[in-house]
Amino acid sequence: MNDAYIVGVDMIKFGRFPEKTVPEIGAESALLALDDCGLTIQDMQALYCGNLGQASAMVGQRLLQQIGQTGIPVVNVSNACATGATAFREAWASVKAGLYDCVLAVGVEQMGKGLLGGSGGATGISKEGLLGSGTMPAVFAEAGMEHTNLYGTTFEQFAKVSVKNHHHSTMNPKAMYQIETPLDTVMNSEMISYPNTKLMCSVNVDGSAAAVICSEEKAKELGLMKRAVKVRASVLTSDPWQERDLVMPDVNSCTRKASAEAYEMAGLGPDEIDLVELHDCFATAEILHYENLGLCEKGEAGKLIDDGEVELGGRIPVNVSGGLLSKGHPLGATGIANIYEVTTHLRGEAGQRQVEGARIGMTHVIGLGSACGIHILEKT
Repeated sequence: MNDAYIVGVDMIKFGRFPEKTVPEIGAESALLALDDCGLTIQDMQALYCGNLGQASAMVGQRLLQQIGQTGIPVVNVSNACATGATAFREAWASVKAGLYDCVLAVGVEQMGKGLLGGSGGATGISKEGLLGSGTMPAVFAEAGMEHTNLYGTTFEQFAKVSVKNHHHSTMNPKAMYQIETPLDTVMNSEMISYPNTKLMCSVNVDGSAAAVICSEEKAKELGLMKRAVKVRASVLTSDPWQERDLVMPDVNSCTRKASAEAYEMAGLGPDEIDLVELHDCFATAEILHYENLGLCEKGEAGKLIDDGEVELGGRIPVNVSGGLLSKGHPLGATGIANIYEVTTHLRGEAGQRQVEGARIGMTHVIGLGSACGIHILEKT
């Protein structure tokens, strides 16, 4: 099978753009990614577009109306918070299989404000308020408290995740918020669902990110290997059946499964990863995923944040972009935005927030429902 490489990648600065349509927002990052490698839409053989909020609206085709309708096949995907990662993986798989030589993956979302989750479109008696809450702040608060019960993880340790990620965001011009949030500010901000305060919750924003993926042969033919980044592993999982899922979702299992498969596919171990962009939808989630991704042993995540090992300059920097807590979380775009961040570091182009000497990076997203996408990328 072919090796597949990221040859162009970019994202727009996340924010709120009520004056723009979803296809317009997506078109911006598509053009940026094409410009990044000096190609045009005429060079693309297929488009894979991820979007959640307008999943039935053929966003990919409408996006092409903005940048050029060349008649190529368009695949629209929707997979909760893993939507962008799924679009990227489908694009990667098509190149890996030899179906195409050069394809475009775009993730885009226009978000509202307020809580995510709840009963949604379910029928029958709603469990909301009867069996706890299905809103995302409540789900991840429960998961954090379960970790506290098992390992003694503290409110302060969870809050330190927000302090770290907001500090990182001050070095990322494409983050929604670029502000410092001292520990006491985080801990004393409005409580949303204990232990997650408002500053420990991800930001609903509009945004898009895009990547151009080529086969090794095509990348060499186009003279694009100098900045190309190899996709060493691409994995997508869903939850195995568990009895607890009948009442309370498990936010850990599909990440553990995906990370094990990704390390096996890449032929690497977690000790060989130089940086990680993981799904910090809430501060509690980041703590859990340190362990789920094998960055530390079970029960040691609190120590990892206390010792500064996951900060820029630490042993394994996590969410140097600022993460979803401050960069923002446009659901359909996040997976590819994470890939943009890691690729930028592997190219040595991350500026003030550069992880020095980075050669291997990992991206991770999880959508409850459930879907987990993990990519391991390698500097060429």
